[in-house]
Amino acid sequence: MINPLLNEPALVVENTFKTLVIADVHLGIEWELYHSGFSIPSQVEKRKARIRGYIEKIKPERIVLLGDIKHNVPVTSWQEKQEVPAFLEMLAAFAPVDIVPGNHDGDIENLVPENVTVHGMRGFVLDRVGYFHGHTWPDAELLSASHVVMSHNHPTIRFTDTLGHAVSEEVWIRTHFIENAIREYYGDIKWGSPEVIIMPAFNELCGGIPFNESMHEELLGPVFANHAIELEKARAFLLDGTDLGTIGSIRKLGITRVRRNRKK
Repeated sequence: MINPLLNEPALVVENTFKTLVIADVHLGIEWELYHSGFSIPSQVEKRKARIRGYIEKIKPERIVLLGDIKHNVPVTSWQEKQEVPAFLEMLAAFAPVDIVPGNHDGDIENLVPENVTVHGMRGFVLDRVGYFHGHTWPDAELLSASHVVMSHNHPTIRFTDTLGHAVSEEVWIRTHFIENAIREYYGDIKWGSPEVIIMPAFNELCGGIPFNESMHEELLGPVFANHAIELEKARAFLLDGTDLGTIGSIRKLGITRVRRNRKK
């Protein structure tokens, strides 16, 4: 059983045990914003309190962090060196923590305390569900699972009115891999035809990519670049559970900004 936490960018997976899944925390993003001219105090205590609320509510037996725990690359900022270990220690006090490193998580191994496991970048399978961040191809083992959870693209839907005013909303994306494209890359594999769930970013300062305005090549990661994920038939859901329909149908509603001819 896989259910988003209502009105929150967090997922609850319950098969033989209960797992809390959070993606794209991006601790230390305030450091980069400061050096870009935006002074925002550290939000880490608010983020820790928010996640503690999730934990108290659902009482997970495992916690999965689906990449980009830290923000700055290629270096690790002084802010991250202080905040990431304390953040992970807080989580590990409640349940064992599994990390799938994202593209922002260079040297994350040097910041993790005990009771925290760092897996390979291509992901892992836990309790019959596959997890990977999305900036790499998934490990072939994930493709035999019934569900694969990924992140990386910070999915949103952008609503644009006739006057050009636009509002973006975080969404969950539910879709499938395209088997032929997957087999072209992997060859002979054990195929489970998994449903793919793409998580919204936990950190609201990250921004997002409007899926209704994007083609495969504009989305991040090799599975999109190689057309190995179904996009037009992917369904988008707001955090409150509202089913917005497929990406293809949303494009036809008159709320999607007209795309410019990029060749011109």
